[in-house]
Amino acid sequence: MATQTEEVQLAHEGEEEEEEEEQVVAGTAEQSKKKKKKKKKKKTNANIDQEKQVDDASQDAKTANKCNGNSDQKTNDGDEVANNADEGTEQPEGNDTTSSKKKKKKKKKTGGGNQDGSKPTLKQTDPPTIPICQLFPDGNYPAGQIEEYTGSASYRTTSEEKRALDMMNSDIISDIRQAAEAHRQTRKYVQNFIKPGMTMIEICEKLEETSRKLINENGLKAGPAFPTGCSINHCAAHYTPNAGDTTVLKYDDVCKIDFGTHVNGRIIDCAFTVTFNPKFDPLVNAVKDATNTGIREAGIDVRLCDIGERIQEVMESYEIELDGKVYPIKPIRNLNGHSISQYLIHAGKTVPIVKGGEAVKMEENEFYAIETFGSTGKGIVHDDMETSHYMKNFDAGHVPLRTARAKQLLNVINQNFGTLAFCRRWLDRLGQTKYLLALKSLCDSGIVDPYPPLCDIKGCYTAQFEHTLLLRPTVKEVISRGDDY
Repeated sequence: MATQTEEVQLAHEGEEEEEEEEQVVAGTAEQSKKKKKKKKKKKTNANIDQEKQVDDASQDAKTANKCNGNSDQKTNDGDEVANNADEGTEQPEGNDTTSSKKKKKKKKKTGGGNQDGSKPTLKQTDPPTIPICQLFPDGNYPAGQIEEYTGSASYRTTSEEKRALDMMNSDIISDIRQAAEAHRQTRKYVQNFIKPGMTMIEICEKLEETSRKLINENGLKAGPAFPTGCSINHCAAHYTPNAGDTTVLKYDDVCKIDFGTHVNGRIIDCAFTVTFNPKFDPLVNAVKDATNTGIREAGIDVRLCDIGERIQEVMESYEIELDGKVYPIKPIRNLNGHSISQYLIHAGKTVPIVKGGEAVKMEENEFYAIETFGSTGKGIVHDDMETSHYMKNFDAGHVPLRTARAKQLLNVINQNFGTLAFCRRWLDRLGQTKYLLALKSLCDSGIVDPYPPLCDIKGCYTAQFEHTLLLRPTVKEVISRGDDY
């Protein structure tokens, strides 16, 4: 019996020892949990402090970028400062390194500006001086007005084959959009500063200086596509002042501003009309409406003659009253729109602005300048006044030249303009002097073609509007379209 009692006591003692061990283990687990919670709190506080330092550093970087305006450093400065801040801060234990990397990625994503390229990462100055390529460093330049094809060509919008063909021309589209954005910003500036009392030379040189900056002029790779046309009143086209021209813009003048830009030979040809007296509004509205009609009618497989017929119908539906007399607004029948190729402003096809033109069709991937001219005169222009525009013949082969001066001038033209149009002011700008005889020799030999001003009868008024469009495989893009017109 005694033996059984001891065993019972031993059993109770063993159970008490097990309960004490379980209590000790449970207490230890609770202490370890509390320690982990304390560590997590410490880590969380460390993360918060580090994120504050990164945010402060990136904010300082953004402020510095706004002051210096350097587009090349705009995207990366905030990240570099953030990285420097991270290097100067102690890294917490555990997974904090991973979380800080994730935070850095978010900062980098927002620091690069808009991902779609529709808005610039820098703000343009006033007057504009920052090149377009720096405003859109990712190369995603703003698109023009996109219009889907209709009728039998409507399938192109959703065709996978046409989309693939469209993607093949992405470099060309990027170049032409860059040129178009430079044109838009330049003409916006011109519309703000142009006013009566300015000389035509002052207007042209101010415009061309801005255009060269925005397009980031680089020899034949980028620059003005042709001289600035500023034809006044009865003169419809191809007038730019030569050196010594003292013509002054007046309140009652109707001035056509026609200038171009190019990147890698992809030309934007775009024009608008400037008036100060509201009595000319019907003339301006008629030509603008006619140009928009031509753009609307244009498309792949559309006959050029059909576009001209529709333009004429719209233009002739307007009239204007000047000094108590009503004048019909006529399309200038011997001025046309035209196709454009690389480094070639007139590529062969013409877009008439009256009925009766050729039944040639527009084709895929072609560039066109859709331009219309309206007149209160006869509606026919002829050569008049002193020549200022010149252009090397695109198809001119080797022609032997007798004089060394003509050879030297031809070399200057080849190096600076190629087959793009130029004017005498631009030769003066390059330091050329006493070149008129040599220039005449190049014209007489057929190497260079002169383009004198085109005028209607004196006393009448003419207006012009023009846009460049691209017939892409999937859509029609009016590349030069802007908020102004």
